[in-house]
Amino acid sequence: MDKVTPLVVPVILSGGVGSRLWPLSRERRPKQLLALNGPRTMVQETCLRLKNPALFAPPLVVCNQEHRFAIAEQMYGVGVAPAQLVLEPFGRNTAPAAAIAAELALADHPDALILLLPADHVVLDAAAFAEAVQRAVPAARAGRLVTFGISPTAPETGYGYIELGDELTDAPGVNAVASFTEKPKAPVAQSYLDGGRHVWNSGMFLFPAALFLKELSEHAPAVLEKARLALAGAKRDLGFLRLDADAFDKTPNISIDYAVMEKTKRAAVVRCDIGWTDVGSWSALWEIGSKDEAGNVTIGDTLLVDARDSYVRAEHGLVAVTGLSDVVVVATEDAVLVTHKDQAQDVKLVVDRLKAAGRTEHTEHKRVDRPWGFYQSVHTGDRFQVKRLTVKPGQKLSLQKHFHRSEHWIVVNGTALVTIDDKQVLVTENESVYLPLGCVHRLENPGKVPLNLIEVQTGTYLGEDDIVRFEDTYGRS
Repeated sequence: MDKVTPLVVPVILSGGVGSRLWPLSRERRPKQLLALNGPRTMVQETCLRLKNPALFAPPLVVCNQEHRFAIAEQMYGVGVAPAQLVLEPFGRNTAPAAAIAAELALADHPDALILLLPADHVVLDAAAFAEAVQRAVPAARAGRLVTFGISPTAPETGYGYIELGDELTDAPGVNAVASFTEKPKAPVAQSYLDGGRHVWNSGMFLFPAALFLKELSEHAPAVLEKARLALAGAKRDLGFLRLDADAFDKTPNISIDYAVMEKTKRAAVVRCDIGWTDVGSWSALWEIGSKDEAGNVTIGDTLLVDARDSYVRAEHGLVAVTGLSDVVVVATEDAVLVTHKDQAQDVKLVVDRLKAAGRTEHTEHKRVDRPWGFYQSVHTGDRFQVKRLTVKPGQKLSLQKHFHRSEHWIVVNGTALVTIDDKQVLVTENESVYLPLGCVHRLENPGKVPLNLIEVQTGTYLGEDDIVRFEDTYGRS
């Protein structure tokens, strides 16, 4: 791209939890890391829309620190290398993340245009998306903060709306923003649909990085101040940029819309039809899914008899539905959700109840991904637990010890290199090794195929927090 044309720097925001898509989406593995509408995950689909070097610079990603390895692995899986991966210690909505991304983009490109994209949205028409961005560039270059408005197809009450103002004289196909409305009541939403002057607020933005920071300093100075402190105290960690937790904790929890867009006089909107949905509920996935002759969307091992217009997903085992219509049924290994499609938004209330009860089903699945592979709970009893461990080729767990449990490892296939205090031993298929309580140990896969083993833990306490790491390849010690 020549020096006259500002770079479009995509910024992928991946801080959401996706609680309305429980039980599939959970805090440790939220919806953006899942393949919900095809073979690739939502992060991967977002990255692939940006593989256009004539228009986009390499993307900058802002994500929760718990998801850093999964996001990096998924991006490289589709051939996209992030310019930077910025780690938030906890969620703080979109305005602080946008401020930090703008500062980083300006450091490399003084004229950069920032394209902010949530990682957990579906865009079915990538060509129309690129055309909409190109249409927005002249307006952003002329000093506008541009958002993307989706032509409404129904009187949705779960979306924000933007009222279109006059078309900009210096940017054809782009309108000034007349007003914002947050999640209107059904009669108001219907009037917006009938009137033709309102669009859904997609939560995607394009603006000059320098201009956004200027507007932020005027309308939400505390956000900019604390975001800059979090960035100033950031540290490099295995190729990631880890924001300062103490400073970030003091950053206001506020969205771009509330912090800037609803206050600025420079807001503009591009109306577009790009096959967009924010996948805010299971009913949204039914809307965009491939349906059978009865209007059902089915995924996995399912059996439907006299069922209509339903979404049925089996992640574990057979799921059979009979005599029902307009329902959502989602089954995972440890939870089953059944709800009417019209009440799919209320799934978040289930998650709230799980939190209040001190349960863990909202946090993680029985399979827990780690940078070295994953472990999966098989059975838990009184003073014992059985797990399956899979270690990727060339990877190894941390050098560690436990205070309350001993472990027994049985290799199912592959080869394990096991460290026990001051010795190392190779353990092959159908062999086992015992790790006494308190020993310093490590598991490594020196081979070229995945290592699978069964771990039997016994002891007075079997929690994951009974671990002391002395050395770790992934910076967790």
